[in-house]
Amino acid sequence: MRKPFRQQSADRRAGGVTMEYVILAVLIAAAVVVAVVVFSRSVATMFITASEATTLRETDAQKNLDMRRKDRDADAKVSKDYYDTMHQ
Repeated sequence: MRKPFRQQSADRRAGGVTMEYVILAVLIAAAVVVAVVVFSRSVATMFITASEATTLRETDAQKNLDMRRKDRDADAKVSKDYYDTMHQ
């Protein structure tokens, strides 16, 4: 036996709403993955530097921090070059 038209319409809307939530969840998950990839190196550097500084290895901490800053500056230059190339 067929369902009444109103019930069929309500079932379709419920399925559409469910898909909207699924799409939203996937987009949020993708944003979280991107954020972890982008910021993981910076956060790890901060923890490594802080742990070295607290264990009285200040020179190692300073060397590590300087190395990470050079890496960050090099990454920023690559990003700027890419941006300039794409937006000419």
